[in-house]
Amino acid sequence: MNTGDSFVVTGGNKLHGTLTPQGAKNEALQILCATLLTEELVIIENLPDILDIRHLIELIRGLGVIVTRLGPNSYSFCAKDVDLDYFGTHEFQSNARKIRGSVMLLAPLLARYKRAVLPKPGGDKIGRRRLDTHFLGLQKLGAIFNYDEQSNQYNISAEKLKGTYILMDEISVTGTANIIMAAVMASGETTIYNAACEPYLQQLCHMLNRMGAKIRGIGSNLLHIEGVEKLGGTTHKILPDMIEIGSFISLAAMTQSEILIKDAGVKHLGIIPFVFERMGVSLLISGDDILVPAQEEYEIQQFMDGSVMTIYDAPWPGFTPDLMSVILVMAIQAKGNVLIHQKMFESRLFFVDKLIDMGAQIILCDPHRAAVNGLNRKYPLRGIEMTSPDIRAGVALLIAALSAQGKSVIHSIHQIDRGYEKIDDRLNAIGAEIIRK
Repeated sequence: MNTGDSFVVTGGNKLHGTLTPQGAKNEALQILCATLLTEELVIIENLPDILDIRHLIELIRGLGVIVTRLGPNSYSFCAKDVDLDYFGTHEFQSNARKIRGSVMLLAPLLARYKRAVLPKPGGDKIGRRRLDTHFLGLQKLGAIFNYDEQSNQYNISAEKLKGTYILMDEISVTGTANIIMAAVMASGETTIYNAACEPYLQQLCHMLNRMGAKIRGIGSNLLHIEGVEKLGGTTHKILPDMIEIGSFISLAAMTQSEILIKDAGVKHLGIIPFVFERMGVSLLISGDDILVPAQEEYEIQQFMDGSVMTIYDAPWPGFTPDLMSVILVMAIQAKGNVLIHQKMFESRLFFVDKLIDMGAQIILCDPHRAAVNGLNRKYPLRGIEMTSPDIRAGVALLIAALSAQGKSVIHSIHQIDRGYEKIDDRLNAIGAEIIRK
């Protein structure tokens, strides 16, 4: 396997072919943690082979879970004997800091073993991402929590988790997942209001119900959970990754390419296709497939009163913040103007300086807002050397590079590898020129 950390991209090629989205990273992180809730066998299918998932599987394996690879994207997990002493090892501390998803190990371990330890997790540097919601919810269920500044780790314990009413202070996806995984094995009934309700959380709830949990209200922001003493095994298939699907749509538009996205899980995409259509992109949906035809130009719509279109992120069923970067890049060669308002993370738009260097007409108004004046192909972007700051910005820069004239070099592509499986091989197969160095 080539382990180079840079892409050399030759832009300007029109792509043509079929792409099948990987399994959803954000769902997979939750589902993997949930395997610790039972001593019985859990089989997970359609797991993406990406860095964040590999790190979490290694963490779970280190805890003593028997992990068996059944196929390229299929694994079984048996958490019969968990080694809680592994918490204190340097290996666990090091791996847990690499991915933010490791925070969701807290609730399953707390539910089954009464205690858990977690170093302050890592992940993307996209602004403040506080963990208060996780801990406040677990505390309401009866957990005792403290943060050790010297070791930079969280310690949490609970002799008995007890169901209660929880009004979440923010609509946190991972926070909701953690509280659900604790509540399913708490005594009595738990009500969670202002819960996140993404398709990936719905998937977690459906999986837990198959394992014997009693969760009602799935798909809404009001969940009722009746605690059970024990959960059993199950088989679960991960949904297609909506972020990768959105990235492929943006790529097709920017490079004037025809791309067929197979098995896209269309009914789980929510408002995403509508937002791309508002940006002027034609989408031909047939069953579970999306054809993005080659377009000479795509024109951004205006609001009904003639004002400039604003695209903003919001908790589900609003537009996901993970697609704001690729929407912004796509706007560069659109016809018309758009205001990109990234509400949820204050550092996610800082990569636009690289796009401006490539020739984009973007005004960064403040950390949350960028005004994009679409070029409508009057000027092509030019290739430059740049560094990927996070997963989503990394793919946005890759899309920009593939649409630009000349060569671009993107460094720190391990950021892209954290969220996108073999993206260079898959895009090269439909006509891209990406060399990993």
